[in-house]
Amino acid sequence: MIIDYAKIYVKAGNGGDGSMSFRREMYVANGGPDGGDGGKGASIYLKVSKDLSTLLDFKYKNKFIGANGKNGEGARKTGKSAEDIYIPVPVGTIVRDIDTGNIIADLSNENDEVCLVKGGRGGRGNQHFATSTRQVPKFAELGEKGGERNIELELKMLADVGLIGFPNVGKSTLISTVSSARPKIANYHFTTLEPMLGVVKPKNGKPFVMADIPGIIEGASKGVGLGLKFLKHVERTRLLLHVVDVTGSEGRVPVQDYNLINSELKSYSENLASKKQIVVASKIDSLTDDTYLKELEEMCKKDKVKLFKISSVTHEGIDELIEYVAKELEKIPKEDIVEVVPDESSVEKVDQNWKVTRTSDGFLVEGTPIERLMSKVNIYDIESRQYMGRILNKLGVMAKLHEMGLQEGDIIDIVGYQMEYHE
Repeated sequence: MIIDYAKIYVKAGNGGDGSMSFRREMYVANGGPDGGDGGKGASIYLKVSKDLSTLLDFKYKNKFIGANGKNGEGARKTGKSAEDIYIPVPVGTIVRDIDTGNIIADLSNENDEVCLVKGGRGGRGNQHFATSTRQVPKFAELGEKGGERNIELELKMLADVGLIGFPNVGKSTLISTVSSARPKIANYHFTTLEPMLGVVKPKNGKPFVMADIPGIIEGASKGVGLGLKFLKHVERTRLLLHVVDVTGSEGRVPVQDYNLINSELKSYSENLASKKQIVVASKIDSLTDDTYLKELEEMCKKDKVKLFKISSVTHEGIDELIEYVAKELEKIPKEDIVEVVPDESSVEKVDQNWKVTRTSDGFLVEGTPIERLMSKVNIYDIESRQYMGRILNKLGVMAKLHEMGLQEGDIIDIVGYQMEYHE
């Protein structure tokens, strides 16, 4: 069973609080502030592991909580930072933020990794707030909160060549003939319920990975059957082998089947429809009437599509097909098929985006730098509040409030903390 979809919740650790401490040492009078800084909270990363091939592990564990940083101590001792968490995922994992819908990473290479949430920074100890006019700072910063988010993981199989076509046309037999893959093979539809990978080693040229992609039928692009699930896997292939049963053994018309499958590819994705295709006429060892084969040959000639006639039973045409595919793959570069949106949550930056809004009760101050400031402030400590006031002045918030008509006794709501203004 291939588990190719999972949802997880991640929460980074909070930063440790800074220490409010003063030097206490025998024979040393009036020891100064020596509160140490808090440690950093644990960040959470995804990292590609070559030992994994599915997302099965997330069926049993889907919540990851990072440890908090330790608080600072006296004697300028910095609290211990928490160890970051690295979550292993298989190659080919697409990472999406559930709340925004943005794809934040495409982990398609062996050493790829991405930070999902950053641990909170530790608060500064009171040693940092001593000045010539304030030599006894009796406050320290609180640690920042760690980030949290809901993440969607999707595994898209990485194959160079994808086998497409209606059920029971010989795709599974072909991949079992040219590789060591051993899919279940039977004379009924949807024998293969999961994509099957096989490594093909041509006599000349580089080995390549072939995938038997099942479930693509008429209506697949609209969710009929398991079509949508498997169309996602086809996106990652560089070359498509379109397998067509030319015997008409099930009352189907090969040319019509070919056009229907291509219509589904185009409905799902223009990128998918534009991929290079090679038509493979299968089961020619069982051919008793070549009418359908001639129609297919005419269509391929008209559309300028390469056609190979093969039999997986007698191996007729197999070597020629594989050699041609290997040469074509050398001409087709690998490409990114997802648009990765820069992940702002894991980028260290100075954010000056704040705003002041007049309300019926007074004024509302909000924004990322304001939230970050308030996460460090102990609102019940007078010196910590004074520190908050200095930072608000430095950011220009107080000047903006006065510009908007701030008066004695007005209520200022700072991200949930309501204060009455006094000169």
